[in-house]
Amino acid sequence: MNNLNWSDFEKVEMRVGTVIDVVDFPEARKPSFKLTIDFGEEIGIKKTSAQVTVLYKKKDLLNKQVVAVINFPKKQIANFMSECLILGAVNGEEVDLLQPSFKTKNGLRIL
Repeated sequence: MNNLNWSDFEKVEMRVGTVIDVVDFPEARKPSFKLTIDFGEEIGIKKTSAQVTVLYKKKDLLNKQVVAVINFPKKQIANFMSECLILGAVNGEEVDLLQPSFKTKNGLRIL
């Protein structure tokens, strides 16, 4: 395992956002949804794809707060450009999304 120092960790911008739209993503290789996430006034709206279809239905994700890394470079997935990476605990095909325990202001940084 590679150890990070505090300076390395501070470079990763993990923020809280609220899912405001969820649509199917049939063009993806693995079952996925396209998510639109509101990270608040300062950061704005970002889109991502997520392979979370085993544990979540679209209606479960709508208005759910999630934690995402927002400072990765954009990544093309099929015909879609992903702008952030939502975080979750991965167990094979199951992904359990990380989320705040309480309603939190969109855009707050995770440290």
